[in-house]
Amino acid sequence: MGENTKIEWADHTFNPWVGCTKVSPACDHCYAEGWAKRAGRDVWGSGKPRQRTSVANWRQPIKWNAEAARTGTRPRVFCASLADVFDNEVPAQWRADLLQLIRDTPHLDWLLLTKRIGNAARMLDEAAELMDSGMGVWAPSVFPHVWIGATVVNQEEAERDIPKLLRVPAAKRFLSLEPLLSSVIVFSLDGPLDVPEGFKSPIDWVIVGGESGPGARPMLPDWVRSFREQCASADVPFFFKRWGDWLHSSQGAYGGPASAWQWEDGEPFTGKEGDRGGMGLFKRSGKALAGRLLDGRTWDEVPA
Repeated sequence: MGENTKIEWADHTFNPWVGCTKVSPACDHCYAEGWAKRAGRDVWGSGKPRQRTSVANWRQPIKWNAEAARTGTRPRVFCASLADVFDNEVPAQWRADLLQLIRDTPHLDWLLLTKRIGNAARMLDEAAELMDSGMGVWAPSVFPHVWIGATVVNQEEAERDIPKLLRVPAAKRFLSLEPLLSSVIVFSLDGPLDVPEGFKSPIDWVIVGGESGPGARPMLPDWVRSFREQCASADVPFFFKRWGDWLHSSQGAYGGPASAWQWEDGEPFTGKEGDRGGMGLFKRSGKALAGRLLDGRTWDEVPA
């Protein structure tokens, strides 16, 4: 639960506890819920007790921090892949303990990604008040190595949650559009951006990715290209994680039985239909074959 990670945009994952409740379309096919069930942990859903991880697991970031200090590197730590830091059903003292651990590991960049960004500012203040060091209030100046991120997967979530993210004091703010479920416009949203005084950039990083696993939903290449262009125009680093399980016919994904294909609108492909007004097809290829190339290259931009 605290380890080197296969997640492309992080160097380590750390889970201070496990368990969560689904709150977004992004959660529909949650891999962490499947992991919990396979592990025999009844920690998913409202009213289910979350489980704090072991003392040994909590020592892992201390080791990473010492190694980073020795090598002069700044590993990125994704917290938490099997939970949500700002889950209402997590005891406030656990978050205070996490903040203390984060403060004690200044050579790591901590990425707190949430689907509950509306809770973040309040819960950070509560945790700071409970910390052993007695901070009293959350302050990015004390935590310059913490990045706060929000998951948004469609336009509705973007318009609802990005203003909330911008109101959270943070050294860096980022968006994760994974799984990207529709075309999303972020950098030309109507209305002023509520950016706290002293912060240069409202959004510092964008991650985009497709879905994999049982029930995975396809992602159109044009949705991804649109976001890449939005980031370029706004001078925001763009990280493309992967396509997920599906490849689009425009990407040269041909061959295989008709049962491996579906139309863009989700209708099954039988191989007998004629042209459907220029609509393309998706082929379920698996994430390894689909890969993470966009227009012939990878996009691994990260903030300085």
